[in-house]
Amino acid sequence: MRPDNTAPIIAAARHRHELTRARAIQAIRELDHAGSPVTFAGVAGQAGVSRSWLYSQPDIRAEIARLRDATTRSGPEPIPASQRASDASLLRRLEAAHAERTRLLEERTRLREENARLRRQLAIALGERRQAGITGFQPLS
Repeated sequence: MRPDNTAPIIAAARHRHELTRARAIQAIRELDHAGSPVTFAGVAGQAGVSRSWLYSQPDIRAEIARLRDATTRSGPEPIPASQRASDASLLRRLEAAHAERTRLLEERTRLREENARLRRQLAIALGERRQAGITGFQPLS
């Protein structure tokens, strides 16, 4: 009877699988950090793995797809993930823009009210001046 030597073979296969995953994850990080497009072909070439293997790893496939979509929508020059604005940062910018818009609307309302007040004062002053020229009335100033 032959000895069962499958345990070391299985352990070696698991080790090789983990090393391959580590190379793929490192390739994703390097491509993203460099600002290069993160694609299945690019990651496969950088990590030395097949594209079909990348597609068979759900978490790696999802990360590549996420980064690929994020860089292709951002325009001609991809932005590395470390330099992209976070959701919290974008929310703060939106809140600041909203606060500035509210301030400007309040200022516009104040200026319109002041303008109307000055127009009324001018109309009164012109009316008093006209009345003084017609009747000789001199208003108290």
